[in-house]
Amino acid sequence: MAAAETLKNTVEQFTTAGNQAFKDNVEKSLASLNEANAYSKKNLEAVVASVTAATKGAEVLGAQAMAFSKKSMEDQVAAAKALAGAKSVQEAVELQTAWLKTSLEGYMAEFSKWGETVAASVKDSAKPLNERVTATVEKMQAAK
Repeated sequence: MAAAETLKNTVEQFTTAGNQAFKDNVEKSLASLNEANAYSKKNLEAVVASVTAATKGAEVLGAQAMAFSKKSMEDQVAAAKALAGAKSVQEAVELQTAWLKTSLEGYMAEFSKWGETVAASVKDSAKPLNERVTATVEKMQAAK
């Protein structure tokens, strides 16, 4: 009878320990799943922020291009009117040369401005993604 009681106690202890281990593993798995979900959510938020920044940069660049095109057309019309009113070939050449110089300077300034806009847009777009990469590296280093 004592052996049966010992066997019963041993089985109960193993059952209790097994149940506790199963419960602990389920809790750890759920915690890991919740952590993975939170991490994925942060990654998705970073992608959305990156795309939003890129879209904003494209909109700014588009607006700059439209404004430049409009101004360029207006300058060309004004130059054509001035050229049409030239009283001599020498005056026409001087007007054409002045317009060409001003036009090239304007193009160079505008392309520089566009370059700055693109660089800022790339920087703003990359920032949320870089932050997530940094967080991942830090997490991996902490796990070691």
